[in-house]
Amino acid sequence: MRLYTKNDIRGDLQELVPAGIAVTDRAVAMLHAIGMQESRLTHRFQLPLATALNRKGPARGLWQFEAMGGVTGVLNHASTKQTATALCRKYVGSVNVHAVWNALEYNDNLATCFARLLLWTDPRALPDAVIENEDVAWEYYIRNWRPGKPHRHTWGAFWREACQNG
Repeated sequence: MRLYTKNDIRGDLQELVPAGIAVTDRAVAMLHAIGMQESRLTHRFQLPLATALNRKGPARGLWQFEAMGGVTGVLNHASTKQTATALCRKYVGSVNVHAVWNALEYNDNLATCFARLLLWTDPRALPDAVIENEDVAWEYYIRNWRPGKPHRHTWGAFWREACQNG
């Protein structure tokens, strides 16, 4: 599997520019770090526990959205609903939560845009993409993704990588 890069993220975010959501270094860095934290920007569905009967966990896409969590949140939030609806009609043909959730596994452009839209719902500014903001970025991630089992020990390396040029 090919690692999804910051250039891929930057390219996908162009889709949101007409909606007034600029492509910024802050957004690209935050999405890169979160994507690495959630899926190593490689896994498009949540890997199940070795003892699980299901072959896939409940999260989909490189940013690991759950149907009744991030997908529903982005589709219903006042600041993202219109843009998310337009994206879903274009890429999925529907705004049905489960149809969108399924599509996130196979459509990286949609997944990237949904991840950016989730960040857009936060009234606080994205942290500057500098290594010194590791803790601020971690808090931003925790507040918005609300991971069930956060792994703080891996975040620092992902944030430093996200802050590098390129």
